Amino acid sequence: MESQLYCNSLTKYSRYKTRVVNIGDVPVGGDNPIRLQSMTTTDTMDTIATVEQSIRMIDAGCEYVRITAPSLKEAQNLQNIKDELRKRGYKAPLIADIHFTPNAAELAARIVEKVRVNPGNYADKKKFETLEYTDATYIDELDRIRARFTPLVKICKEYGTAMRIGTNHGSLSDRILSRYGDTPLGMVESALEFLRICEDNNYYNIVLSMKASNPQVMVQAYRLLIKKMQELNMNYPLHLGVTEAGEGEDGRIKSAAGIGTLLEDGIGDTVRVSLTEDPEFEIPVAKALVERYSKRNSHQEIPEISSSSKLPYSPYDYQRRVSKEVLNIGGHNVPKVIADYSKVQKITAASFFPVGYNYSVPNDKWNLSDQACDYIFTGNNIVDFQIPGTLGLIYNSETWNALSDKTRSYPLFTYSEFIKTNVRSEILNFVSLDINDIFNISPSSALFNNCVIILETSNQHGMAEQRRAFIELMNRKLDMPVIIKRNYKELDEETFQLHVSTDMAALFLDGFGDGVWTETNIPLKAVNSTLFGILQATRTRISKTEYISCPSCGRTLFDLQETTAKIRARTDHLKGIKIGIMGCIVNGPGEMADADYGYVGTGIGKITLYKGREVVERNISSEKAVDALIELIKKHGDWIEKTM
Repeated sequence: MESQLYCNSLTKYSRYKTRVVNIGDVPVGGDNPIRLQSMTTTDTMDTIATVEQSIRMIDAGCEYVRITAPSLKEAQNLQNIKDELRKRGYKAPLIADIHFTPNAAELAARIVEKVRVNPGNYADKKKFETLEYTDATYIDELDRIRARFTPLVKICKEYGTAMRIGTNHGSLSDRILSRYGDTPLGMVESALEFLRICEDNNYYNIVLSMKASNPQVMVQAYRLLIKKMQELNMNYPLHLGVTEAGEGEDGRIKSAAGIGTLLEDGIGDTVRVSLTEDPEFEIPVAKALVERYSKRNSHQEIPEISSSSKLPYSPYDYQRRVSKEVLNIGGHNVPKVIADYSKVQKITAASFFPVGYNYSVPNDKWNLSDQACDYIFTGNNIVDFQIPGTLGLIYNSETWNALSDKTRSYPLFTYSEFIKTNVRSEILNFVSLDINDIFNISPSSALFNNCVIILETSNQHGMAEQRRAFIELMNRKLDMPVIIKRNYKELDEETFQLHVSTDMAALFLDGFGDGVWTETNIPLKAVNSTLFGILQATRTRISKTEYISCPSCGRTLFDLQETTAKIRARTDHLKGIKIGIMGCIVNGPGEMADADYGYVGTGIGKITLYKGREVVERNISSEKAVDALIELIKKHGDWIEKTM
């Protein structure tokens, strides 16, 4: 049982209050709006290209522009970039992104409005070695870090420069890993070490971040950071981001899963969506995620949970809610995907194609994709042909009752219908409930023995209401499987994708849910793909290859977008394999976190391949590197041939 320590309320939307940090003329934290930022992908030494890309970002709504400064010469050129931007009338604060090079940070801090340092590689070592420390030798290492880091702190204090202490899951130092492991706690402690040095120097103009490519790790780390800050009487603003989210649909879903989950609880003062796309395209996505909360305060009331009460789950450690198995739902089964065909005028075999089923007329058989849905809700539409053996049909209860052949067909009841009827399926019943119905269920009721709950909400703060319903189910020891259902009307495809990914992923990341179902005006194929994408992003059901791809920056040594597309074209049929595609060694083996294979730029036109975190082959020509990656996958037995 856990107490509620990481947000103001689990049931009432409330922005988590942090201190104000001044970054140029655009302060962050406190009552300021949630700020949007992105990062340039140009060569920092190309002043005009960097300025013009920065202008495109700012015009798109970017409030802070981050620019990499990998060495002293790039740090020096930040002055030219800043001067040119100001000359053209653009005053957005600039942030220098620093890895490995304290001298570059110390120079940049005299020029730009903010510097970002990564505790894992600013003054620490990363060789993937397991080190043994006594308390005395550990303190000696901290003293060494203090000596290395303090000059930057003093410069920032003197020049009024803000600082982000940005921990990345994949670049935790060997020292932190040896003491805390590859954990959210290790991420938090890594930042707190640097934060204590800042406070010892009476410097507080600080923003913190806990980024990871795995949304579950990222969410747990931010929650744990807030818990630790509260214990230490700290309240620093938080920068949110899922690092290496990837491109297109996958990148948007994964970003919404991590960032949106925290925004739902009022957490976050500035946001960056990391896509393998041009940076100006990140801003509309970030804006769509953030704007949703401008009017959230007026939502319908949700039964409260006292801040001192215990929760029946841990927000800091993932554990799936225990539910009984009903047919193939709940228990140890992967979450199920339900497609809604209730508005389809005429259901035919061909109409199942968008949800992963392709009927071959010449062969008289069904071909299933890796993202074939598990159930189809037909409403009152009768399916009059032979369906695939892996598929189930859900009908409104009265229509189901009238069926002469109920094979693999199951009824959907409202709560009142279900408790009044004497005609139910002996195998599987779906019962649509809201939070009020759940408070009325008797824990001793045998009626629900072969039932799956369809949990619905019309609350504007629907995720919190559904989470509260799960908490009530757990407190009452009701173990029926639960399908999370959300309805979205009149949204464009990308907004739908971001909203549903936020609302559903936030629940799955806490271990809630045995399936997903959404009702919307978006085409069925896009809905199906999004629902499978949410389960993939939350690591609850793997149905396709996962790409951990960094968003590119001035350090990148090859065209990330083009290369990612090439690798995806060759490998996207490898279900369950994770491939890291990194532009440089900064975002190299550590940043790939739990990738199975890595493709990392290590020089102009040179690629190094990894198996896990181990180097397999160095300095391969970029023209041959994709083929070499395929051969590496084959060598380790993870390759299958693509079928048509």
